[in-house]
Amino acid sequence: MAPRRPAGADAFPKITVEPSVTRQVEEGALYAALDLGTNSCRMLIARPRGNQFQVIDSFSKPVQLGHGLEASGRLSRSSMARTVHALQVCRRKLDLHRVGNLRLVATEACRRARNSRDFLRTIRRETGLPVEIIGTEEEARLAVISCAPLVSHTTKTLLVVDIGGGSTELVWIDLEDVEPLERPRAIMRLSDGFANPQPGGARVVDWISVPLGVATLRDQFADVEDDQGRFALMSWYFEELLADFAPYADGSPEGGFQIIGTSGTVTTVAASHLGLRRYDRTKVDGLEMTTEQIDRVIHSYLALGPEGRRRDPRIGRERHALIMSGVAILQTLMRVWPTTRLSVADRGLREGLLYAQMVRDGVLTPDGVKGVA
Repeated sequence: MAPRRPAGADAFPKITVEPSVTRQVEEGALYAALDLGTNSCRMLIARPRGNQFQVIDSFSKPVQLGHGLEASGRLSRSSMARTVHALQVCRRKLDLHRVGNLRLVATEACRRARNSRDFLRTIRRETGLPVEIIGTEEEARLAVISCAPLVSHTTKTLLVVDIGGGSTELVWIDLEDVEPLERPRAIMRLSDGFANPQPGGARVVDWISVPLGVATLRDQFADVEDDQGRFALMSWYFEELLADFAPYADGSPEGGFQIIGTSGTVTTVAASHLGLRRYDRTKVDGLEMTTEQIDRVIHSYLALGPEGRRRDPRIGRERHALIMSGVAILQTLMRVWPTTRLSVADRGLREGLLYAQMVRDGVLTPDGVKGVA
């Protein structure tokens, strides 16, 4: 039976669906997850497959929803119009695949904007999509569980970092009391919440949502013309906001410490390190990088200057204006918690939403998730 179409669905404009990223659909329940962030609107449609899922279709568009938010406290008309147009494309894809299970969420820009509730009503009226605003803890939790397959069996202390457009989430997790082979599965079990850990399970020592991401940090220092000076100021300013994060004063643990970074910033740095002129997720997701390798990429970005970064195919036209604020955050974290083991995750909120829905419905179990040796 086809899923019920929300009110207003028949009024959508006829928008062409991109066929190049669409796979042949087999029988079985499909799930969708949409992340409406400060900078981008991104969606995945997938089906459960064993202990993972298979992506059937995807969508990603930089909508710059938070453009001007720092100054006005409101979402602008042009930003909202761009976003609604992107969501209309998402709606067509959902209809095309007859998706019956979906969760569509908005994050920091909508959390902060004074007119976000009106905007959500506009989205519902124009597209029929039930977008909801989620809190910072749920955003952090979903990012964490999406990274479970990348957790090493030797990891005793884990830091998951999600650098978004409007905020950056950090979650510090103690895995020392968890059996090594159970550590990835213990991360998946955090989907129910960070409080009240089970005996022998993963324990969240502390977590923080810093209200600065690649777009909002860039906007804070847009009036600083010197490239290197702006970069240094962004890094220093971000570190100031880590003071309330309990592990900030402790430094890196002695052994068994792993950082997993999930964001466009981290994957772009990884692709630049590998010299990829065309992005390849299979080479990036799960890659491990050292502090020295990350610093080398950052220094190459600074040497390029704004115009050089705009032309660099490794960075891409959609990220060149945001990459320096992103790597300012990344370099700060690697300076505070130096490690030779930053794991790059090409995954995040959308994947976490899919995992959570599938686990809830019993079509994917946390016990089936395997980590890395």
